[in-house]
Amino acid sequence: MQHTAWIVAATAIALHANDAAAQTWPARPIRAIIPFAAGSFTDVMPRVVFDQVSKQLGQPIVVENRTGAGGTIGVTAVVRAEPDGHTILTNSSAHTIAPAIYPNLAYDTAKDLAAVISLGQTPMVMIMSPAKGHKTVQSFVKAAREKPDAINFVSAGVGSATHLAAERFIHSAGIKAVHIPHRGGTEAMTDVIAGRVDFYFCPLGTALPQINTGRVLALAVSSPKRTAALPDVPTTLEAGYADSDYTFWMGIFMPAKTPPEIVVKFHRELAKALDAPAVKEKLLKLGVESMPLSPAQFDAQVKREIGTYATFAKDAGMQAN
Repeated sequence: MQHTAWIVAATAIALHANDAAAQTWPARPIRAIIPFAAGSFTDVMPRVVFDQVSKQLGQPIVVENRTGAGGTIGVTAVVRAEPDGHTILTNSSAHTIAPAIYPNLAYDTAKDLAAVISLGQTPMVMIMSPAKGHKTVQSFVKAAREKPDAINFVSAGVGSATHLAAERFIHSAGIKAVHIPHRGGTEAMTDVIAGRVDFYFCPLGTALPQINTGRVLALAVSSPKRTAALPDVPTTLEAGYADSDYTFWMGIFMPAKTPPEIVVKFHRELAKALDAPAVKEKLLKLGVESMPLSPAQFDAQVKREIGTYATFAKDAGMQAN
């Protein structure tokens, strides 16, 4: 009985401490680690939300770009941080492919982070230079099959969402293509415009300005359905490539041992920010669609995707090098 009473008392004390921590959180500026390059879509998009959340919380959110190894260096830094709610991770759906292509990670993707909220989802657009001479995705695939050793594609890094979207298409289309990874989307786009690479699966918000000026041509989108921003551009599924679709999302995570009360409070503040008219307008211009999920729902989706992409990476032969 004494042992049981001690456990009950200790639990009550811990719950009270967590509740008190949530009430005073945030007590200082929040450090947001983004594991991708400054200026990329995965950097620009969350900053729109952070500006609003900072106003609501009365504390600045300081962004730190910690790039490298498909985003896993930045993730490791968050996993090792003090779980007090003052260090957060902003990651893309690349988060769920990392365990499959980086088998010696210093963390467990499914267990060492608490999912807070999805900031939204956006189509990836298959783009290329008009100089390549292809008007349709079918035309490109036909040419790629005729010259299997002459095709390449660019990405924003090994294991990035831009890499995975391209690999899903390549696997479905039954073509071969050499991967040319960069450290960020800006360099990747430069290569596409210059015609140095054959294609690039780029986030919609980044691609639209270049598409609208005619500097690049959009052949397909990776989303399950067409996007209103490019109504005449078919999906890869419509084009005839089964299982080639890819949903690119951005989300917020905290170290797994962060008090649940803080996770819930942060989720609530982020949801409020996402619903702010100014934020909604800016995200719409970036081609971002809402993806409303509770922390538990988002965590469940992450775990499902980890399993899905473990199988896909093996089938497609995706590797870190």
